[in-house]
Amino acid sequence: MSTRSLLYGTFVLLAASIFNRTIGFIYQIMMMRLIKPEGVGLFSMIFPVYVMMLVLATMGIPVAVSKLVAEEVARNNLPGAYRIFKISLALIAASSLFLTCSLLAAAPFLIDHFFPNPDVFFCFVSLVPAILIVSLCSAFRGFFQGLQRMTPTAVTQAAEQVVRVAAGLSIAWLLLPRGVQFASVGISLGVVCGELVGFLIIIYIYLTRRPRILSPSPPDSPEAPLFECLGRIFSLGVPVTLTRFISTGLMSIDALIIPRRLLLAGLSLGEATATYGQFVGIAEALLFTPGVVTIALATALIPAVSEAQAQNRVCLVNSRIQEAVRLTVLVGAPVAAVFLVLPVDLCQVLFGYGSAGEALFILAVSGPFLYLQQTTTGILQGLGRADIPFRNLLKASVVKILGIYYLTSIPGFGIKGTAVSLGATYVVMSMLNYRNLKKITSLNIDRATCIYKPVLASAAAALFMAQLKSFLAPLFLPGPVSLFLNLAGGALTYLFTLYLTGGISAEDIRRVKLLIRR
Repeated sequence: MSTRSLLYGTFVLLAASIFNRTIGFIYQIMMMRLIKPEGVGLFSMIFPVYVMMLVLATMGIPVAVSKLVAEEVARNNLPGAYRIFKISLALIAASSLFLTCSLLAAAPFLIDHFFPNPDVFFCFVSLVPAILIVSLCSAFRGFFQGLQRMTPTAVTQAAEQVVRVAAGLSIAWLLLPRGVQFASVGISLGVVCGELVGFLIIIYIYLTRRPRILSPSPPDSPEAPLFECLGRIFSLGVPVTLTRFISTGLMSIDALIIPRRLLLAGLSLGEATATYGQFVGIAEALLFTPGVVTIALATALIPAVSEAQAQNRVCLVNSRIQEAVRLTVLVGAPVAAVFLVLPVDLCQVLFGYGSAGEALFILAVSGPFLYLQQTTTGILQGLGRADIPFRNLLKASVVKILGIYYLTSIPGFGIKGTAVSLGATYVVMSMLNYRNLKKITSLNIDRATCIYKPVLASAAAALFMAQLKSFLAPLFLPGPVSLFLNLAGGALTYLFTLYLTGGISAEDIRRVKLLIRR
């Protein structure tokens, strides 16, 4: 897989991710205005728990499938790749079915003893069936990603999002007269409907487009025994599961602790739920939006780095890592500039709740570190060292939990304390990942190109946007018009400064043109 192929795979996933995130972002805005922050807050309380159960159901196997299938294909052993996939699919089917049934049976107990607001019951129960569907779909995606085919993942994700938005808004609107707790069920059922459509599509793609086995395994790659295959799958799957379980477990702790700590800060139950809904549904939604690039990049990096490592091409591994870091900073730095200069404007114009801008402003600086954390985690998983992000996450989680517990309950500080805690976690995690990655690969990136030039261009963009904002203020332009002018001016300033300093080259422009034509 060439660097161009890596960029193409990333580009395919990125195009789908941008499409999905754009629709999802509009959906988030409409849902926030339809069922208000309290309704979004109810869903936000149960969603991290759902994701944590999904991690347990998949056991990190999709990542293992992607890596191991790529290795078998690199050895020209397609039968071995199919054997890995079929064993993995059987494991996921059994675990996800068991967990789905268990959660439905335990739902009343969980609502009574763990969630801070009992109104989440119907929302939670209606979301649980998606665990089985998503788990099975993830195995097929991992298989195609291991084959370096990113289009099936992109197509299914796009279909899922369209159905999710249409179904979610429709059901929420129909149930709204019965109350916010019922309207929030629309979000859950939208997820289930979307995932079901995506699963059916990827089944069709697998049945009609999968590569055919034309010859048996090569003599030097005989069929591996079952227990050997299981060992290979779990050797990577278990560390990935632990990492993601801790990560999603922390998200679940956030959902359970933050509203309770906000109560101690002097808010009522309704105010705490709404404040948490604003934080998750607005501030974090904006912060995570640029992650479409880094998540797509990390997904494409796992098989790409695995293939290069299997072929013992050290220079290729390092060049792909450096390219990934550069792309991450190119995206993350200007985003931080926008969030620092225009946080209230973004939240008010898009969602109608400018107060969420305070938390977004605090989170802004940590944005590039969040994106770098996602990229470096993907690289380390591709190198077969999924244990490292797990250990680093444990260390960073100490900062997060202590910060949320003590800072969020301070009267007058509240949700801003939560933002400080999360931001510190992203910084710690990304720096630990990068330090370990440097030790493993002896990586020596070009700091001027990868870091300094994008940061300098972002600083120029921030200064221009701040000046333009002051200039436009006396004109009393409508909020959307003023925001658009600021963003357009900042983007042009960033790209122009980046080009002047050599942060982007003629080769970068040529690559983009080739990818678009392809």
